[in-house]
Parts: sequence; structure tokens; C-alpha cells
Amino acid sequence: MNILLKSMYKFATFGIFSFIISVTSHAETIAPQAVDKIDIKQYAGKWYEVSHLPMYFQRKCVANTTAQYSINNNQTVSVLNSCRTATGEVISSKGVAYPQNPGNSKLKVSFLPKGLRWLPFTKGDYWVLRIDPEYKVALVGGESNKYLWILSRDTKIDEKIYQSYLDTAKSYGYDVSKLVKTPQ
Repeated sequence: MNILLKSMYKFATFGIFSFIISVTSHAETIAPQAVDKIDIKQYAGKWYEVSHLPMYFQRKCVANTTAQYSINNNQTVSVLNSCRTATGEVISSKGVAYPQNPGNSKLKVSFLPKGLRWLPFTKGDYWVLRIDPEYKVALVGGESNKYLWILSRDTKIDEKIYQSYLDTAKSYGYDVSKLVKTPQ
């Protein structure tokens, strides 16, 4: 009987210890959260990509990646992404973003032709996770940690500011060691 109690005690102690380790190891990160609200008119315009997590649809882009946003009459956002390829060719992709919350900080973006945008599961998350008060630097991601961009109104960004945005991304669980800086 004494051996059984000792075994149960060890098992319970191990379980509690494992639970504590699990909780504390995840305590430093939280799920990505969009800011409450952005001024979509102030957000519109040209943004330069400072860095991004690698993804399939940007596989040909090597430099000069930009995003141009404009507000449509129906309150959607026109998107024009452009970049330079290794051969020097400039390629672009047109899309539309649909607001998903009253503060316009969560959008769903589709780059499909207009006639196919109704298809389910064809829109990607575009959440503004952080933006400076002057709308000069933005951190953009989504509900998952698969997508991440740091954008700037200028082609260069101060290193301290960049590190600050990296820290925010880390706090949301992004692996910033995989970020690729974008030459402009």
C-alpha cells in the first residue's frame, strides 16, 4: 500500500510540474491581436515592405516590394502589391480587402479575379497588429503566425523602431528569426 501511495504521489507531482512548465513556457506569448481601430483613410497610400515571413506567393520577389492601398466607394480597399524579381522584372498583383471589424483593423484580402471572390476560403487575413500614431510604420499579420510583414512609409526604418516592432511580433509568438529583410 505504501508503494502505491508513493507512486501516485510521484505521478501527481510530475503531472503538476509538467502543467506548470507548460503554462509558464507559453505565458510570454499571446495570440496575435489586431489594434482596435485604424483610420483607413490615413492608412491608405503607399507602403514599403521592410521585412516579411517567407511565403509561397512572394517567392519571386527579391526587392522593391510595395503595397498601395486605396478606398473604394463601397468601403472595401483596393490593393496593389508590386515587387522586383531576380530578372529585374516588376510584377504586381491586384486585390481587394474587405473590412471584418468596425475599426477596420481586421481585413480579409482576395487576389482572385472579381468573378471568383465569392468562393469560400479564398481570402487571407490582414490584421494591423501595431501602427505608430503617425501611420509611418505598421506590423501586419493575422490570426495565425503564418504571415507577418513590417511596413513603412519610407524605404528605410530606424533600427530601434524596427527592433521594437520585432519585439511586438515576438510577443505574439512569431518566429522573427525567419523574417527576410526586403531590399528597397
